[in-house]
Amino acid sequence: MGRDDAKLSDPAFAAMVCVPDEQIDLARATLAIAQSEYPDLDVERYLRKIDDFAAQVRDRAGENADAPRLIATLNFVLFTLVGLRGNAPDYYDPKNSFLNEVIERKRGIPISLSVLYIEVGRKAGLDLFGVLFPGHFLVKFANAGEDVVIDPFHRGAILSHAELQQRLDQVYGGGVELEKNFLAPASKKQILTRMLANLKNIYLQREDHDRALGVMQRLLILDPTEPENIRDRGLLYLKQECFLQAKEDLERYLEIAPDAPDAGTIREYLLASLKFKYH
Repeated sequence: MGRDDAKLSDPAFAAMVCVPDEQIDLARATLAIAQSEYPDLDVERYLRKIDDFAAQVRDRAGENADAPRLIATLNFVLFTLVGLRGNAPDYYDPKNSFLNEVIERKRGIPISLSVLYIEVGRKAGLDLFGVLFPGHFLVKFANAGEDVVIDPFHRGAILSHAELQQRLDQVYGGGVELEKNFLAPASKKQILTRMLANLKNIYLQREDHDRALGVMQRLLILDPTEPENIRDRGLLYLKQECFLQAKEDLERYLEIAPDAPDAGTIREYLLASLKFKYH
């Protein structure tokens, strides 16, 4: 498989995301991820639902509403009227990562709920950003230089500095201080990458190789040179006995990351399983 074949495997998704980040329609691209599972998905229907949620926020907040009122109204609409919740009991259900299912079932994980929160909030007049916070995706609003950090997984809770530090302590076991870079805005491509990475891990854990391969193709559309995904796709091809594709990906991985900790293991795979000699 050539280096550009990932794009060819999903040209519609590639057309959406292979543009400058500010031109990516995040909601549409997220629904495109769901189309891999739901080929007949009515994308426009769910985009209209997002528009409707935003209209409810604007109507309830009233004209000239300030940011605190808009955030409070956004929380009321999404978590009280619509009934969105974090799906803690079934966190690793892949449906939690598909925006159409999140809207229909009113359940999701931090990143899918955050994407919906961001898109509804932006249409209602709030400039919101995703945050790749360690262990738990969050949303923030920059208010006169002071970040308002929001957790859509917990019904739009506003997190204080102390609460954010507590979450860091849970991830790192203490010793890591909260710094501004932990709250840096995530790009749209980073958000899509994290959503796909979640699905990739779920499918690999379930040994659902066909779905995992589809996810990896999209990850490599977003970043064709990411070594880990090139390696993992090659190993998956190897399991599926697609030896030529596996050889190309694993050789490419060694070309990009020749000193990777597992480089020796990958060379052994190539020698033993594919019977190619390296010099």
